[in-house]
Amino acid sequence: MLYQILAVGDVVGEPGLRHLEKVLRPLQKLKGVSFTVVNGENAAGVGLTREQAERIRAAGADAVTLGNHAFGKAQIENLLEDAAWLLRPANYSGRAPGRGCGIFDLGGVRLRVANLVGRCGLAWGADNPFTLADRLLAREEADFTLVDFHAEATSEKLALAYYLDGRASALWGTHTHVPTADERVFPKGTGYITDLGMTGPVESVLGVEPWQSVEGFLGGLPGRYKHPEGPCKMQGAVFTLDSATGLCTAVERIDVR
Repeated sequence: MLYQILAVGDVVGEPGLRHLEKVLRPLQKLKGVSFTVVNGENAAGVGLTREQAERIRAAGADAVTLGNHAFGKAQIENLLEDAAWLLRPANYSGRAPGRGCGIFDLGGVRLRVANLVGRCGLAWGADNPFTLADRLLAREEADFTLVDFHAEATSEKLALAYYLDGRASALWGTHTHVPTADERVFPKGTGYITDLGMTGPVESVLGVEPWQSVEGFLGGLPGRYKHPEGPCKMQGAVFTLDSATGLCTAVERIDVR
């Protein structure tokens, strides 16, 4: 049996949240989506609040993943402990609250979702995502394995995809907020895209007011980031997974404006 799995790129600010709430369920219906993973680590700019996490969940997310700003808002710590659907990177210290991997029931099919953070230029203190992925895969049985790899370096994302090819059903990158055009199925059956993109304002620099970003590059003090109003986009990818093999047969980029 084929399953359509939707992965949605980083939700940025209130404009991104409102757009997600508006367009996610219609897209799920259109594409026949069975399970949806949304990266929410920028819903509050840096991190997300409990209310924002619950809004993402209510909008249609089955699992919400995070990244290097997972603990940007201290209030999220209690929800990380309580909500099995909210995941922070698994390769953070074991002293960190919450969990980085979860098993979800998809009508009798067991689906593993793992959240990892990259170390190249991003989270140097994190455990090795390659060796930790081995341990997560060995921990318990699952029919499908999905990996949100929140990383800066494209080389690190590609390398992990090759390392997990044939063992993960799908692996996608988040963090850069810029979608890549390299969606594909790897030789041994893992669906892949280097970065999903973002859910937020179209006329922005990674979701931020353009003039603020320009001011920063000019050496000024841009101040607290603002998220512009106006047209928004929701970017991501749909992975077609086959329960007979546990692997991917097709990947389709999505961009809903």
